[in-house]
Amino acid sequence: MQEKAMIQTEFPVDTEVLRSRIIETARSMNTQRLNVNKSGNVSARCRAEGGALAFLITPSGVPYDDLTPEDISRVTRLPTGEWRDEGPLLPSSEWRLHAAVYESKPEVRAIVHTHSPKATAVSCLESGIPPFHYMVAMSGAAEIPCAPYATFGTEALAESVTGALRHCRVCLMAHHGVLATGSGLPGAFALAVETENLASMYLDLLQLGDVRLLPEDEMARVLERFRTYGQPGRKA
Repeated sequence: MQEKAMIQTEFPVDTEVLRSRIIETARSMNTQRLNVNKSGNVSARCRAEGGALAFLITPSGVPYDDLTPEDISRVTRLPTGEWRDEGPLLPSSEWRLHAAVYESKPEVRAIVHTHSPKATAVSCLESGIPPFHYMVAMSGAAEIPCAPYATFGTEALAESVTGALRHCRVCLMAHHGVLATGSGLPGAFALAVETENLASMYLDLLQLGDVRLLPEDEMARVLERFRTYGQPGRKA
């Protein structure tokens, strides 16, 4: 209980700034060609009374360029276990998916879900992305898994994706797209971009025929090196 309370106090407050960052991230998905039109969705955890799970999420079916901070929906789990959404607009149809990921992975504070073309194409093969390149380890695992298909917006899809994310930070969603997580919106977005980049290279390799993979022991070394990659301990 103490650990959960400590994590909760570190969540950001629901502010206009946080809502604006969600909108900026959603718009960046389109400018970076990870999405077209209104596809995909973005969310971020926020602080709630009594340690309840709460998050902000883009609304359903609204073009990102038309969004204002007030349009972002807030979803909260009530003490009864039921979910309540607040705001002038309905939350994304995938809110259950986001809720399930936040429930199962307390360290996750932001989620970016895209329909990026290359990664979605790989997902339509019902295939993940194997360790053909060491950067696959950015997922937190030796490969990027593909969650089995389920209808969008359903609890079945939420269960499928949380299962695929059990040991990693990003997964493909069969015949659907990508779901990337992070300790903040920039990290989740960067992981979605990297996944699309890897998927593009992987599709090129498939056309050449023989895809050679890095061995397990090398991926284990890479994963260990990534634990201290960058500027650990430095203020972001």
